[in-house]
Amino acid sequence: MNHTRYISNLTRQTYALILAGGRGSRLHELTDWRAKPALYFGGKFRIIDFPLSNCINSGIRRVGVVTQYKSHSLIRHVVLGWSHFKKELGESVEILPASQRYSENWYQGTADAVFQNLDIIRHEVPKYVMVLSGDHVYRMDYAGLLAAHESSGAEMTVSCMEVPVSEAAGAFGVMEVDEENRVIGFEEKPKHPKTIPGNDKVCLASMGNYVFNTEFLFDELKKDAKNESSDRDFGKDIIPNIIENHKVFAFPFRGEDDNTQAYWRDVGTLDSFWQANMEMLSPTPALNLYDSKWPIWTYQEQLPPAKFVFDDDDRRGMAVDSMVSGGCIISGSTVRHSLLFNNVEVDSYSIVEDSVILPDVVIKRNCKIRKAIIDRGVIIPEGMEIGYDAEADRARGFRVSEKGVVVVTREMLGLPVGYE
Repeated sequence: MNHTRYISNLTRQTYALILAGGRGSRLHELTDWRAKPALYFGGKFRIIDFPLSNCINSGIRRVGVVTQYKSHSLIRHVVLGWSHFKKELGESVEILPASQRYSENWYQGTADAVFQNLDIIRHEVPKYVMVLSGDHVYRMDYAGLLAAHESSGAEMTVSCMEVPVSEAAGAFGVMEVDEENRVIGFEEKPKHPKTIPGNDKVCLASMGNYVFNTEFLFDELKKDAKNESSDRDFGKDIIPNIIENHKVFAFPFRGEDDNTQAYWRDVGTLDSFWQANMEMLSPTPALNLYDSKWPIWTYQEQLPPAKFVFDDDDRRGMAVDSMVSGGCIISGSTVRHSLLFNNVEVDSYSIVEDSVILPDVVIKRNCKIRKAIIDRGVIIPEGMEIGYDAEADRARGFRVSEKGVVVVTREMLGLPVGYE
């Protein structure tokens, strides 16, 4: 009971700021009309739903969502799905768009995005401020992170993944720590990452999630704002400038049994986005979306159940090893090892394999689609083949990734653009 009350006090005294203004340029056309956190994932969700659900499930009920790049669909989603909290009860999910509150510039970096909202944070009077990345997919109880921050006496705590050195090299910001996990060095995407004490095969990669003592955060952001040579970034500027004279600790994010690597995905490229969605189709996926004790909340339309029609030998509506959302109609067609978001229609004699089909897509008769990402609202013409001939796909104007994933958007097919 005392432990529960202690955690409850910590979460009530915390204000979470989710940085959701990023473009995600490596996702190419998928983020031409939406910010990366607004991108669909897992059959019915958007990426922003994961850090938001983590906050709510952890007991953190005061949340600000910082937006900037092409934020309309993101804002609409948050308003529709996350605006039911009661400010009178000390809970809220608020949207904080870039509004030039402290300068004539838009957000210049992650640190600047927080700095330009200092007055809003101050009004909440939190003891701790949690800064979270809004474009990663994972489940995490932030209460453990807060408890570690409090017990260590840290002024800042950085949530980290234990990553093999070969994976971290040139890809992540890496924390160098002592035996007590106090941060003694930091390098941004080093070629030769520093390993953790006692294990020369693993290093601590920053997840872009931080906990600060509020007044300490305010002081450091004000100093950074006066530094004309700063990039206004936590990783590049704030952390390297404070680790020598302040108590900064790393918090290793581990699996539920504390011995396995926790699930965390940066779906920042076409191939990683496709792969992470395909992982959801495993009989026992690493990310369990069916855990009622840790639900992933989202906004969803009221739709009829998915429907599978016709049962003739040459015209059977069926889906195998797949996830099919509400409103879908599989009409005399076959879906294998694929994710279909809501309101997808697959017409007779078509085959969809190893693909991610975003909402409101129509696939006409006699189509064959393999290893593809079909963006929202696309209408695939009758008889089209996608994913069988990379050169033919490129000739049509489709994008083919390094690992052969084909991306099709409305614009590529001459349809009206801007469908988010």
